[in-house]
Amino acid sequence: MLLQGINLGYLLEEKLSSKPEDKMAELTQEKCVACRADAPHVTDQEISELHPEVSDWKLIEEGGIRKLERVFRLPNFVKALAFTNGVGDLAEAEGHHPRLVTEWGSVAVTWWTHKIRDLHRNDFIMASKTDRLYQEQSQP
Repeated sequence: MLLQGINLGYLLEEKLSSKPEDKMAELTQEKCVACRADAPHVTDQEISELHPEVSDWKLIEEGGIRKLERVFRLPNFVKALAFTNGVGDLAEAEGHHPRLVTEWGSVAVTWWTHKIRDLHRNDFIMASKTDRLYQEQSQP
């Protein structure tokens, strides 16, 4: 179908064929915003839109607080510690800090927004940036 010289079928095909990596790339380009205690948490609708972009992350609840959590597998403690430090550098650069548990061969990362005691868009941004860091560090 053509509309004013635009092939809508092509545009629809492009939209439907967009890869999850493309969505992740969009989130990784965003910056965290400063949060106050009265900042809005993400709605269930927003979670349903954002979670597929970081689908390897589990939505969990601890003490009534929704969080994003993922365990990253690494070949040894040195790599796990390097990844932990990389996540720490990301956290400092964005002013948004996770819970990190480093063990031999794994790092558990948990994101939530402490001030609002819930999930915020920032948590999805940081989950995406953490995924990108893992991909970069996992390259041979």
